[in-house]
Amino acid sequence: MGATVFVQPLDLVKNRMQLSGEGAKTKEYKTSFHALSSILKAEGLRGIYTGLSAGLLRQATYTTTRLGIYTVLFERLTGADGTPPGFLLKAVIGMTAGATGAFVGTPAEVALIRMTADGRLPPDRRRGYKNVFNALIRIAREEGVLTLWRGCVPTMARAVVVNAAQLASYSQSKQFLLDSGYFSDNILCHFCASMISGLVTTAASMPVDIVKTRIQNMRTIDGKPEYKNGLDVLVKVIRYEGFFSLWKGFTPYYARLGPHTVLTFIFLEQMNKAYKRLFLSG
Repeated sequence: MGATVFVQPLDLVKNRMQLSGEGAKTKEYKTSFHALSSILKAEGLRGIYTGLSAGLLRQATYTTTRLGIYTVLFERLTGADGTPPGFLLKAVIGMTAGATGAFVGTPAEVALIRMTADGRLPPDRRRGYKNVFNALIRIAREEGVLTLWRGCVPTMARAVVVNAAQLASYSQSKQFLLDSGYFSDNILCHFCASMISGLVTTAASMPVDIVKTRIQNMRTIDGKPEYKNGLDVLVKVIRYEGFFSLWKGFTPYYARLGPHTVLTFIFLEQMNKAYKRLFLSG
């Protein structure tokens, strides 16, 4: 949650980029920098932090569940002699934890997508949620409780792809850097391996991410939803916006991933130290 406070504007830009040019309309933003400057100009400094409450709730639900399940499964599957699970089993644990966390975090994700998308709409079409709890209550009341889990399948699929790609590419990148002879096993090596892993993860997960964003933001017009399912989103994006539009918002997505990971671990280390000092020292 601490890391999210720093990277929320990048998340907002990424979501706006993914919705830009929807349904064969002209693209609102040419590049990520154009998007950021347009949002700042039109909505001010507070505008780039729209949806922060939803971003924080998403971390509190999704990340807490994911890390909790990963740790529990990891400990259960560690051998009696302390042998950690093998690579494949580790990947399965990561995917299971990611998919379960994504399911728990979907309502906050839906609120986040809608809150960050609101500023691009004409005033009469805005949803105008005050905060994440107001958004969740109104979505449940106006569109039914099940709408809170709209886009649940692509959200879970994205979590599985992200966890699989991250695990595989991180260990491979780290090994490659160590074998090159220019790196030793230290923080610099971990940071570089994280950034390479982030690049692979971003490229692999963006098409699933745009499906998730479009489905969670869609409206039902005259009883008909804009998209039938995830495949329909992919087909329409490729047909009307071009194949490479599946990677819209690549720059902010990647730029968010690196700092978010690094900040998460920095905060985690500090909190662990404080916990040891305050609760375990006596």
